[in-house]
Amino acid sequence: MEKLIIGNCVKEMSKMNDKSVDMIFADPPYNLQLSKKLLRPDQTNVEGVNHEWDKFNSFDAYDKFTTEWLSECKRVLKDDGTIWIIGSYHNIFRVGSQIQNLGFWILNDVIWNKTNPMPNFKGNRFTNAHETLIWASKSKNSKYTFNYKAMKVANDDKQMRSDWSLPICSGNERVKKLGKTLHPTQKPESLLHRIIISSTKKNDCILDPFFGTGSTGVVAKRLSRKFIGIEQNKEYMQYAKKRIEKTKVLKDKEITITKDLKSEVKVPFGNLLDSGMLKIGSKLHDINKKHKAVVRADGSLLTDQKVEGSIHSVGAKIQGHNACNGWQFWYFEKNGELISINKLREKIRRNKTNKVNTN
Repeated sequence: MEKLIIGNCVKEMSKMNDKSVDMIFADPPYNLQLSKKLLRPDQTNVEGVNHEWDKFNSFDAYDKFTTEWLSECKRVLKDDGTIWIIGSYHNIFRVGSQIQNLGFWILNDVIWNKTNPMPNFKGNRFTNAHETLIWASKSKNSKYTFNYKAMKVANDDKQMRSDWSLPICSGNERVKKLGKTLHPTQKPESLLHRIIISSTKKNDCILDPFFGTGSTGVVAKRLSRKFIGIEQNKEYMQYAKKRIEKTKVLKDKEITITKDLKSEVKVPFGNLLDSGMLKIGSKLHDINKKHKAVVRADGSLLTDQKVEGSIHSVGAKIQGHNACNGWQFWYFEKNGELISINKLREKIRRNKTNKVNTN
């Protein structure tokens, strides 16, 4: 589903059904317009954000606007859904306050560290080199999606941190009209990619109430997610549609992400005996055949050194470690080849999953 709507986000969201979207990405006005002309050292103008949509008469007016659109977001968000909101120091703290007032549950604040930020031309402050994202679930009790394992794999098998170093939108990705930047705060697709991969599943519905030039829609389409984009500026939407039309959907095998262990079907080691994949008395080895163990009738292991217990505890004891993933440690020999017992587990897991899907 691709749904693009031109209009005021509060008004248009009010027409949507309750609990109808899985995730929301919001890039609201920052209220950061320049108070006066700003020049670079070469005396050329800095194109700041001085558009009408980013102008508010007071903090109270901005807070009222924030409460209105966030209230609609909470209504249309599913109980187990999450919302991502990005902002700068001009607005993100005010937005965060309203998020908590409305009962959302903040999960993380994520720092987008810009690898190529615009410098501070006056030299009277630190360079603004980051923006802040707030990630929140609908409530404290939401069973939200977080693809932890996929994020870990993307980070060289290390837990993904809450500081992300990504470049700002530039080059061919930046939407321009007659050679000039069309939208002053266009977000890079790489940022949306990480957000969508981390907190959605295939075919989830994503809402972007401040759609701009369509970065959310481009990445959502590419990753086979449904999306709804709301934008009041007709010109922005015109360019967004063009970008989305040119976007190709990736193949299923290309968008399949690494599953979290907690979301996978549990397979006790004893199931390998029950299924006949291993027999009582089967010999197990580590990959280097340094350690050996025999499988006993209750699914426990016994080594030549009389170490006994589960595949995990025995693996840990014989190595002198506090813990061990026995599925990864133990192998059995077949036709002269060592085969990981984890392959047997995956076979049982696929069979169980297929049975669930066909029932």
